[in-house]
Amino acid sequence: MLIFLIGMMGSGKTTLGRQLAERLSYTFVDLDEYLEKREGRTIAQLFEQEGQDRFRELEREALEAVVQEYEHAVISTGGGAPCFFDNMDYINRHGKSCFLDVPVEEITKRLMASDLQVRPLLAGKTEAEINSFLVKTLGLRKQFYKQASIILQGPAIGVEELQILLNNN
Repeated sequence: MLIFLIGMMGSGKTTLGRQLAERLSYTFVDLDEYLEKREGRTIAQLFEQEGQDRFRELEREALEAVVQEYEHAVISTGGGAPCFFDNMDYINRHGKSCFLDVPVEEITKRLMASDLQVRPLLAGKTEAEINSFLVKTLGLRKQFYKQASIILQGPAIGVEELQILLNNN
């Protein structure tokens, strides 16, 4: 089975994904890291050199490659991945999707404590600008995220809670 974790950057997809994969003895795949290895460039470089439209095409190709490559994996998608092409439908056809619905205030706090230079959409922004960006972006993306098989809400989503919901769906 493939399990896709979706949600905004900073929602905990990678952290929870690693924990869940370990518990299930599945492979963990961070789609951004997979794409970076595949293309030989960082996400920031891909965005800068190729532009967002081409980046989204490469991201879709990486998503398809991961689905072909792994039978049992927990996959952390990039925040925008479910929102382009028919990616959300594709994800739901090939596995279980889990939307980590973390409040914007919590995501802002987490992102401010991280290296913003690795996030091309946030580099150089102030805390207020990041919060505003997240509110606007989440408003656009939520229609896609809400198509997930499982929706987990809250500022501190735990791996136990996620595993129980997966077992019951």
